[in-house]
Amino acid sequence: MSEPAPLIDRHGRTIRYLRVSVTDRCDLRCRYCMAEQMTFLPRAKLLALEEIAIIAERFMARGVRKIRLSGGEPLVRRDIGDLVRRLGRHVGHGLDELTMTTNATQLAEHAAALADAGIRRINVSLDSRDPDRFRFITRHGDVDQVLGGIFAARDAGLAVKINMVALAGLNEDEIPSMLAWCGDNGFDLSLIETMPLGAIDEDRTDRFVPLTRVFEALSEQMTLTRDSYQSGGPARYWRTPWGTRLGVISPLTANFCDGCNRVRLTTEGTLYSCLGHDDHVDLKAALRDGGIDALDAAIDRALAIKPRAHDFRIDAPAPAVARHMSVTGG
Repeated sequence: MSEPAPLIDRHGRTIRYLRVSVTDRCDLRCRYCMAEQMTFLPRAKLLALEEIAIIAERFMARGVRKIRLSGGEPLVRRDIGDLVRRLGRHVGHGLDELTMTTNATQLAEHAAALADAGIRRINVSLDSRDPDRFRFITRHGDVDQVLGGIFAARDAGLAVKINMVALAGLNEDEIPSMLAWCGDNGFDLSLIETMPLGAIDEDRTDRFVPLTRVFEALSEQMTLTRDSYQSGGPARYWRTPWGTRLGVISPLTANFCDGCNRVRLTTEGTLYSCLGHDDHVDLKAALRDGGIDALDAAIDRALAIKPRAHDFRIDAPAPAVARHMSVTGG
């Protein structure tokens, strides 16, 4: 086996962060993310959890310090706990952080086990606390079930960050109250601009909210102080009057690609070096056909084609890429 080489792309950026989609399936159908009728991958095409662990551990050997498990909804994958425990044993021993992004529908059942396995911080997608709005956005979700999962995570000792996609005409007016609710409960909040990924049943331009506008409105209502905190991802942070953090993820109005340190592994074993491009390499085939050396070579090919920036435009006639966010992982 060859000696591990550091992960540096062709633009000189060092890759420290791997996001892994463990499944493209989800038990919700959020309007900005998916079509109502989705075709998911056959289970036979998915990476085995053992293969995900081997790939993740190779990334760690080459310098990755943070891994996020996502989906789809990661907690709907059977035996996800086995993967979390295997990766969690590396936390503090080469891995700085293992985290997860979830919709929290299954979180009450899993929160304690996730904390025991080494996860210390979790992101929860929550676009509204209003039951009717939440059901409309997700097409059938129960917000009380999600809130129960969030508080179970907090009770288990997990730090919670709420991810809220800003949607015109749906939840933009709820952003100040969501921030206050997060502050009262000790949760950070990240606001996210909707991204043109995959065909959906609606026109995204009708729902797009520039976060520059949102931030200006919030700043008129309260004092927000710039915070130097770095989570490893693309968010810029401000400290709120409650002592919690407000993160802003604005891929369309404030491009953050110059400092990109991330690559994404799909549940099918495809490695995307950019969320907004289709260039990819097949790590599943490399691992199965050639072992670790072939895996390293495939990773190097991905770094060699990593673009300088994404091509997101909300007003483009078609999505930037055809695949949905659930395929690549959030």
